[in-house]
Amino acid sequence: MAAARGEFSSRFGFIMAAAGSAVGLGNIWGFPTQAASNGGGAFLMVYLILAFCIAYPALMAELIIGRHAHANAVEALRSVSRGPISRMFGGATGITGLIVASFILSFYVIVSGWMMAFCLNSMLTLAGFSEAAAWLIEFSLPRNLFFMGIFMLLTVGIISRGVQSGIEKWSGRLMPMLIVTLVLLVLYVLTLEGAMEGLKVYLVPDFERAISPSLIVKALGSAFFSLSLGVGTMLVYGSYIRDDENLPLVGGMVTMIDIGIAVMAGFLIIPAMYVAQHNGVEIFTATGALISEDTLIFTVLPALFQTMGVAGVIVSIVFFFLMSIAALTSSISILEVPVSYTIENHNMGRQKAVWTIGGAVAVLSTVVLLNFSWMFGLVIEVSTRYFQPLLGLVMCVFAGWVWNRNSILQELKKGDAATESGWFWKIWPGYVRTVCPIIILVVFVNYIWA
Repeated sequence: MAAARGEFSSRFGFIMAAAGSAVGLGNIWGFPTQAASNGGGAFLMVYLILAFCIAYPALMAELIIGRHAHANAVEALRSVSRGPISRMFGGATGITGLIVASFILSFYVIVSGWMMAFCLNSMLTLAGFSEAAAWLIEFSLPRNLFFMGIFMLLTVGIISRGVQSGIEKWSGRLMPMLIVTLVLLVLYVLTLEGAMEGLKVYLVPDFERAISPSLIVKALGSAFFSLSLGVGTMLVYGSYIRDDENLPLVGGMVTMIDIGIAVMAGFLIIPAMYVAQHNGVEIFTATGALISEDTLIFTVLPALFQTMGVAGVIVSIVFFFLMSIAALTSSISILEVPVSYTIENHNMGRQKAVWTIGGAVAVLSTVVLLNFSWMFGLVIEVSTRYFQPLLGLVMCVFAGWVWNRNSILQELKKGDAATESGWFWKIWPGYVRTVCPIIILVVFVNYIWA
């Protein structure tokens, strides 16, 4: 079954694909902005601790369930169920996950289209086509629809080629490109006036603030969501892993790459903010609060680039190219969630499934754009603030309470015969059974009542 439905051909292919799924726009602008707003170094320190203590165990729950079932999220959760009630609940969770994934993708392709438009704007500015360039950064329905459509076509084009020729091949190309681009930008920004002030804010922790309950809860949320858990993307990618792979090892590699890129993005964004401030660009509101994330990316940083002359235009091209790559590696994993279900449960060919679902999501994105003032924020809030943590909680419950413990051990032994005597098996089962659900609930309640 696994061979017929496709699987990753190598460990490198899986790691690049899974890391690409986890590394998205949230890592490169969301995490640095949260760090800057919540104590800088204190937030970074707490985030690093919690990412490995909470996000990694939750990631492993999805990977193990997915690899065991070699099936989409709906069938995977059904396969680890013990009775008709848990089987029905597992199926309902899987269906909910693919619906939520589709809604997440509907706004994700809109924002990703903006990244492409800003990148092209800088290219045209450099070439001297200022009038055409100006249209690309104006918030208009034609521009938004056009670039949403272009980005969706790129996503569909990659997914339609399958696991090895599409997801694995392009993740293996795009992720190294993303990492190299990010490193080059960091090295350049750190040479600019004002960067060291931002670096100090980012790296020097205020230990008194690090024990603040509010900061800890926010860092928990950031750590959990940074690995795109809950909607089944990692479960589906796990279903394409070969049986002889060591799951704790490859899961740890994915976690380290994802966290590493988020932390590295902080070395770019936070120093760049203070470079902008040094150049006369406002980065704080009248009340002293940090300017919002969308304003930071689409107003503050472009204003910084304008103060840098031709060098700023070039840096702008590279930066928004980086953001576009990060968006694409995530969007292909999100689309694969409903596509895998449609192929396996409705006997539809991959090409037809991809174009059908991609078209449906594009229609949904169009509806969001036509009702942007109230619908855009609502879709983001409902899908990521409410459904994603609850789905992540259910994944942990299935791995910790529903699925037979011995079956989990046998699944892990496929890739490492000595698993039972290792640290992972001694800690993870009880951890994902009790600690992860409790902390996810704390994060969820905080989001509800914040």
